[in-house]
Amino acid sequence: MEENKIDLSALTLFDKNWALLTSGDINNHNSMTISWGQMGTLWRKPVVTTFVRFNRHTFSFIDKNEYFVVSFFPQEFHDALVIMGTKSGKDVDKDKISNLTPIKHGEVTIYKEAKVSLVCKKIYFDDFKFENMPKEVIKLLYEGQENHRMFIGEVVEIVEK
Repeated sequence: MEENKIDLSALTLFDKNWALLTSGDINNHNSMTISWGQMGTLWRKPVVTTFVRFNRHTFSFIDKNEYFVVSFFPQEFHDALVIMGTKSGKDVDKDKISNLTPIKHGEVTIYKEAKVSLVCKKIYFDDFKFENMPKEVIKLLYEGQENHRMFIGEVVEIVEK
């Protein structure tokens, strides 16, 4: 990066590249593709914030577990991320049909194919409050849809390959 330039790629990292959100251990985990997320600093800690609708299968995993993982993949795995975001782990074995390889990593599950995995310890959560949202957002994204819970996790480990 050039001197005096600020790297703003984090502003498009989730939206353009997508990520995989995983929670649970190697024997009982679920993952889903996400395009909403944030990285930054909170309470003097490096954090990742993610947002999960109440009706997603991954919601119960991230809600009950202490850790979650946000992983980023090379572009060649885009089709696998489409599967991970459009199929439900209630109905199918998403790891198998996406051809992604889950790996035990301490208490969490990461993926062999991920370029970077951020292991996060949950430190805060809250539900979106419709009364605090712009009306056009409610109309566009929430009419007839489930709400989101925001999960903030302290990045406790970065696994790079």
